[in-house]
Amino acid sequence: MKVELRYAAHPDDVKIYDTARLRKDFLIENIFISDEISLVYSMYDRYMVGGAMPVKNELILETSEELKSENFLDRREMGIINVGGAAMIHTSGKKYEIGFKEALYLGKGTYDVVFKSVDPYKPAKLYLNSATAHHTYPSKKVTLADADVVVLGTMESSNHRTVNKLLVNSVIETCQLQMGMTELKTGSVWNTMPVHTHNRRMEAYFYFEVPEKQTICHFMGEPDETRHIWMKNEQAVLSPSWSIHSAAGTSNYTFIWGMAGENLDYGDMDIRQQDTLK
Repeated sequence: MKVELRYAAHPDDVKIYDTARLRKDFLIENIFISDEISLVYSMYDRYMVGGAMPVKNELILETSEELKSENFLDRREMGIINVGGAAMIHTSGKKYEIGFKEALYLGKGTYDVVFKSVDPYKPAKLYLNSATAHHTYPSKKVTLADADVVVLGTMESSNHRTVNKLLVNSVIETCQLQMGMTELKTGSVWNTMPVHTHNRRMEAYFYFEVPEKQTICHFMGEPDETRHIWMKNEQAVLSPSWSIHSAAGTSNYTFIWGMAGENLDYGDMDIRQQDTLK
């Protein structure tokens, strides 16, 4: 297992970052590597973002030097959303089959976590988010049928989208981790509009189902000092609590949002209207 450490940045410093520095600090380019677990350990709320792609081999979720714990989830919880072929996940004597766009929550104290693809010719792509945890809640599989679903936006504003709240407190108990998936309708390209910040929580976005040769322009930064990062299919980006997080694509796409912090209030947003951005 490979773990990369990312430090936090002050918003005043980010104002002078060039393109290369923005990408180095916030963009996660390689989420899925065949037969590997790859993670970024962020100093934003000690959130971890990455992926597991078992092909020929089973992948064991081992601890790392950064965690200083016997097992990876001794003091953490984890959310998993599969964006590939069917997966088998073994944990502490339990087995879960996780299909495309299905989620699994693993509570604090879960051990012996093993990832495996049902069909190596259609490997699973397990997108992983992990946050620190103070209490053990039961592990649970969550499907789109279980999700808290909200339809937002309009075709006229190019942001007609379906928000599938998967690992949120209206669906499942967690300590601080929340995850969900937003699917843009054909013809829509904007997500999370109007934009917002929430100083109580940081966030990470993972973009997928981006058609070949199409791209995503992710917007970040303070509302009065915005920046952008061009992204490709199956890449993720870290979003500090002080930063907006929105994007426009050259096609419609799907993205997974994950967050952690002080509260579990999905509606806790400090809205900034479009005509006030700079």
